[in-house]
Amino acid sequence: MGRGAGRVVLLALALLLVVRATPASAAPKSYLVMASQRPASWSALLTPITSQFRIFYIFDSINGIALRIDNVFVSALKLFGGYTYTVLPGMAVIEDKLYEVRTTHSWGFLGLEGLDGEPIDVWKNDVDFGEGVIIANVDTGVSPISASFRDDGSLPKPDRWRGGCQQGYSGCNNKLIGARVFNEGIKLLSKQLNETEVNSPWDHDGHGTHTLSTAGGACVPNVGAFGRGTGTAKGGSPRAHVASYKACFTTACSSLDILMAILTAVEDGVHVLSLSVGSPASDYVVDTIAIGTAYAVTQSVVVVAAGGNDGPAAGSISNVAPWMLTVGASTMDRLFPANVIIGTKTIKGQSLSNSTSQPCVMISGEKANAAGQSAANSALCLPGSLDPAKVSGKIVVCTRGGSNGRVAKGQVVKDAGGVGMVLCNDAASGDNVIADPHIIPAAHCSYSKCLEIFSYIQSTGSPMGEIKTKDEEVGVEPSPVMAAFSSRGPNTITPQILKPDIIAPGVSVIAAYSQEVSPTGLDSDHRRVPYMVESGTSMSCPHVAGIAGLLRKKYPKWNPNMVYSAIMTTATRLANDDAGIRDETGGAATPFSYGSGHVNPVRALDPGLVYDTTIHDYANFICSMRPTDTQGLLPVPLPLGLEELWTLLIRVFRGADSDPFKCSKDNNHPEDLNYPSISAPCLPTSGSFTVKRRVKNVGGGAASYTVRITQPAGVTVTVNPSTLSFDGKNPEEQKHFMVTLKVYNADMAADYVFGGIGWVDGKHYVWSPIVATTKCG
Repeated sequence: MGRGAGRVVLLALALLLVVRATPASAAPKSYLVMASQRPASWSALLTPITSQFRIFYIFDSINGIALRIDNVFVSALKLFGGYTYTVLPGMAVIEDKLYEVRTTHSWGFLGLEGLDGEPIDVWKNDVDFGEGVIIANVDTGVSPISASFRDDGSLPKPDRWRGGCQQGYSGCNNKLIGARVFNEGIKLLSKQLNETEVNSPWDHDGHGTHTLSTAGGACVPNVGAFGRGTGTAKGGSPRAHVASYKACFTTACSSLDILMAILTAVEDGVHVLSLSVGSPASDYVVDTIAIGTAYAVTQSVVVVAAGGNDGPAAGSISNVAPWMLTVGASTMDRLFPANVIIGTKTIKGQSLSNSTSQPCVMISGEKANAAGQSAANSALCLPGSLDPAKVSGKIVVCTRGGSNGRVAKGQVVKDAGGVGMVLCNDAASGDNVIADPHIIPAAHCSYSKCLEIFSYIQSTGSPMGEIKTKDEEVGVEPSPVMAAFSSRGPNTITPQILKPDIIAPGVSVIAAYSQEVSPTGLDSDHRRVPYMVESGTSMSCPHVAGIAGLLRKKYPKWNPNMVYSAIMTTATRLANDDAGIRDETGGAATPFSYGSGHVNPVRALDPGLVYDTTIHDYANFICSMRPTDTQGLLPVPLPLGLEELWTLLIRVFRGADSDPFKCSKDNNHPEDLNYPSISAPCLPTSGSFTVKRRVKNVGGGAASYTVRITQPAGVTVTVNPSTLSFDGKNPEEQKHFMVTLKVYNADMAADYVFGGIGWVDGKHYVWSPIVATTKCG
């Protein structure tokens, strides 16, 4: 018996002892088990105890299995970072957990269409709309009847495709080339499952159809949402092939289902993987998405992930591993007006609802509380909080927040007899408003505008109002603006890596939708629509995935990290009014909101220089984060046994190398990962700190780049050398440089300060943001 097999037996014996010592009535659980060496047969090794254990996924590519432990509670496993895990020699066991799922105009806003709505030459001719690229998502499935996935007969069969459709699923063609479902994990984690939904690749939520069509949906003319925003719907790579890997459901997603979906997509041959799923950030070694995408990157798959919708709280960003491109959400220059007429004033808001038929009495939800309900509850229009006697026939002003969503508040108003709703942001939500398909006439208004509405209601004996909606308004300034919900940095796992990386349109995005579900998701809503407006980092993520598809088409030999670099270093930090990007309050946003900036696909297709991060770089980065690290920069204490987990993650990157990877004997700093941005926490207040970088010339021919530095407050940045010259003879030629940061005012640098460096050759501007602080941890 080999050494690896012996370790698996050790694992089985340990679990068997736990089984015998625990009550038979305890709930079953499921785990990811990873080994440093692959056993000849997992099943054979566990056969003696199959009454207590069941393998439901085998992850060959990472030497792992998904294991269900029936009718026991594994009390021997220890808690770390939100995961239950244990470590044995050469083994790691990580408990499954739940994850959540995080257009017609957006491509024009991003510069891929002219003012006439026609595609520009670089999109249409230079990259053929991404033809031949395979883009996949891991999401809630796909609606094959959508026109966005129709095969018009002009697409060839994909060259390297090894996947396909679930047996019995008849929706696949040369456009939608794959649709599969992964459900073993969710069956154990969730008891509230719809059998039809859980066993079919069909989308019963709408989310997966929306995101997949945003990334790679075909061109569909005369499309809008509820008659508004009509135009040609299309993805970023509209002639790409697309595939759906369903691992999320209306209830939630299992981390093990997601992992299996990711690994299957990689083996099937996808080029770009879009992940609009996530959970609060956790250490990479126990994060199944980080583990799965680490393997994906080693197989040249570009991974784009949503940063989460937990903003604007600092440190709320998720999907923070550096081998993923993490996307935040911002507005575009379009809105769907819904104005509130009060007296002689017109208060601007947004909605996709109908208008009220006439002026109506207005009442604040706070003043409409039912018996036994607090004014705080009724202000939020929570279920059962409104008194029908006070609300009937009136427009109710509700405040955003609480346990129910935006459109659900309209249902509460309707159930109480109200005829309209004004949805008001609280101070935290600021000026970000979203156009929703409310079931009653409604207008969503900003915090500042709502102060005027509340003042009018309180100062008027019989306040009257009217809601008037109309078609889209385009050319809105300033745009983009950060979405309030978009999660923010700093990165709480490795603050030495700036996240998010990039922002893209994520507010009021029109894309395909599943007709298996209503546009609001409410049981009382019986409407069905083929295209729908949605908001979230889930929507911004596939925009960038579609752009990544164009880059894979133009540069098929590039590795994923070169694609990430091209997208990040060419981003813009200006809005369409030539001022800096703002946050939801109207104040200046920072790289913790937008990363490198707002994606610019035209510039990304000709980046000039790229940061060519290698698999070896990632392995050394992991070395720098292991418990043996002596730099004092680890965000949390690492318990005994975590060494094995780091070793297993390094193995995912190094694969089956004949020579086992050994961490460099030199001091490894996480800041030295060859990343397109620079984050330097824990700067010394005396002396200096230097990070290393290297870039490759992909602009073609000889080139000379000179650095331009934007100095952070309280810190002096120098770059050596200040000029990079390429002779153009060697396409693999790279130049190294060092960036040195020296604090000259510790008080100014006590909190994070922001700057950056740009390499300029007269045609290209290659930008890397810098965030720095003397604060540690």
